[in-house]
Order: sequence, then structure tokens, then C-alpha cells
Amino acid sequence: MTPLAAPPWHSYLNRRMLICIFLGFSSGLPLFILLNLLQAWLAISGLNIKAIGLFALVMFPYTWKFLWSPLMDRYSFGSLGRRRGWMALTQFALFFAIGGLGMLDPIAQLPAIAVMAATVAFLSASQDIVIDAYRREILPDNEQGLGSAVHVNAYKVAGLVPGALSLLMAGVMDWQSVFWITAGFMLPGLICTLVIDEPTVYGAPPRNMREAVLLPFREFIARDGWNKALWILGFIFLYKLGDSMAVALATKFYIDLGFSLAQIGILNKTTGFWASIAGGIVGGVWMVRLGINRGLWIFGVVQALAILGFAWLAQVGVNPFVLAAVIGFEAFGVGLGTTAFVAYIARATDPRYTATQFALFTSLAAVPRTFVTSSVGFIVAQAGWFNFFIICFVLAVPGMLLLPKIAPWNER
Repeated sequence: MTPLAAPPWHSYLNRRMLICIFLGFSSGLPLFILLNLLQAWLAISGLNIKAIGLFALVMFPYTWKFLWSPLMDRYSFGSLGRRRGWMALTQFALFFAIGGLGMLDPIAQLPAIAVMAATVAFLSASQDIVIDAYRREILPDNEQGLGSAVHVNAYKVAGLVPGALSLLMAGVMDWQSVFWITAGFMLPGLICTLVIDEPTVYGAPPRNMREAVLLPFREFIARDGWNKALWILGFIFLYKLGDSMAVALATKFYIDLGFSLAQIGILNKTTGFWASIAGGIVGGVWMVRLGINRGLWIFGVVQALAILGFAWLAQVGVNPFVLAAVIGFEAFGVGLGTTAFVAYIARATDPRYTATQFALFTSLAAVPRTFVTSSVGFIVAQAGWFNFFIICFVLAVPGMLLLPKIAPWNER
């Protein structure tokens, strides 16, 4: 008997994907408010560059979110249920926290702004925990790739609100109004949360906090033993290490070559943004046919080869067409690789402990991004830009070498 052919990719464009769009947008909006809108507000208010730079410290909840994720596996809120209850709570709180942030005075109330910004980051990271868990639980394995692509792209599109629309509004209205209107973009996600269904519970959820903390780790280790667990954790750490290093000081690299800020800004906001969106969409569609395992192989190769584009640019020098090609290809490759990687992390979680395990894996994946930004400058100073990018390419190889153990090519 011949096996049934996989349905065409467009058959996966269903209600679940629409949910991924709304929740992905809701997940990305607070992060880009902290990265773009907050920075612009403080700069225009006259705050010095050192003080603005210190505000990066408010982002720490995104790296440590696994510490409180067991709470979201353990507790629920009345009729809304375990996942929808936490989503509604964080989205409702984010609306008021974002709006309230703009009511403070950047000069007279700077400590209060720091506290409020940290609160937004905490609520945002908490929302990410439960949205990741919800997405994992409503999507069957054959939709994880496309669902991850839809989520990631909606996440990126959310950046256009605080990064463009809000800044335009700031030119014609006061900052309080800007922040409240921007906060209003949290409401579609909240409405979505209130009308969707609670996902099916697989097995008994944790009965107490001890189980909520211990059982996810015990299950992960007992699944295939310590050896396989360490291989998986090593892969999650290494898969995007080379790419994270290559882009850590990309803007500084472009400036050192001699490109103007206008050239860098235009190409990053146009070529880079749309190439990244295209990579995510193409990656999600391809994975419907390829499966997650083969997606990790193929997209990982593209992601690694994109690093060599920076080495090429280092040799060519100031050439806007080469810069556009390098930025576009790198963003496209990252879009592909991220789609497969997020889908793999989702598949690696147990549906009974999705929030805790997903938060742990994504926190581990963020470690290279946090660690390398502090060491890249020293490497560049010693090796030069061309050799640095060759090093980044070499560091992309170990993650690929783990694929036969982690995601065998012929295993669907």
C-alpha cells in the first residue's frame, strides 16, 4: 500500500494560523516598544547616551523567564483556563503598563520609568511563555513549522508600530497619547485570547509547585536519558551561535567599511526586513513538505553560508549593491533558520509541561546572543573583520554536526 501524500501547504492556512498571527503580533509589540519607542522618547527628552544605554538592563526578564514559567504550568484562572487565563492577565496588564509608562516625566521621574520599563519587560516575557505554550499545544506536529513561521513574522511586523507609526505620531501629538495609542495595539491580541478555545490538556497537569518545577526537568531527562538530553541542550546552544556572533556588531562593521548611516538604515529597514519576512514564509511553506528535521539541515546550511557574505563584503569594501545583497541574504537565511529552529524547540517540549520546557529552551538559545555581544569586539580587534567572519562560519559548523544525532535526515 502506498503512503498517503502530504496535503498541499495551503490546506494548513486555517483558524490555528490566524490565531498565530494575532498572538505573534501581541507577543512582539512590547519588545519593540522597549527597543524602539522607549529609546526614541528618552533621546528626544534630552537624556544622555550613557543613561539610555543602561536601559538595556531592563531586558533581563527575557533571559531568565524560565525561573517563573512553572507557575504558568501549575495555576489557572477560573473559566478562562490555564493558558488563556495567563494570556489575558498579561495582555491586560501590558495595556496599562505601556500606557502608564508614557505618563511619566523622563527627566524628573527617570527611576520610575526604569521600574515601569522593567515591569513591561517582565509582563512581556511572561506573555511569551504562555503564548509559546499555547501555540505548541494547538498545533499538530505537521503544522509546527508553518505555525512558527507565521508567529515569527507577525512578531516582526509588530515592530512597525513602535518603530514607525508611533514615531510619526510623536511628531504631531504629545507622548502620553502616543503611548496609549500604541498600547491599544495590545487589544486585538486580548480579544483573540477571549474568543479562542483552551487547548486540550495532555495528561494531568502539575498538582503543586514541587511537581511544576521538578517534573518538566525529570521528564526531559527520562525521555531518552542524560546523554540525549545533553545533546539536545548543546544543539539548542550551538545552532545559531555563528550567526549571532556575525550580526552582533554588524552596524559597526558597515560604518568601519565607510557606509553612511543613511545607507545602512535604508537597507536594513527595507531589504533586511522584507528578506527576513520572506525567509520565514518560505521556510514555513517548505517545512510542510520537508519536515522539521530536513528543514534544520537545509536551512542551517543557508544560514551558515550567509555568514560568508559578510566576509565577502569585508573584501569588497564600500559597494551599496553588495551591502544590499549581503543584508538581504543574511536576513533571508536567518528567517529560514529561525523558523526551523523554533519549530524544533516546540516539538522537543512535552505538552504536559510546555510552558516550563519551552521557556527553558528559548532562554538557553538566547544565551549566545547575550554572551557574544560582550566578546565579539575583542575578537575583531585581534583578528580583523574578514578573519572574524571566517571564525563565525566555523562556529556555525558544530551545531550542524549534531544534526545526525538530534534530527536525522530520514526521520520524519
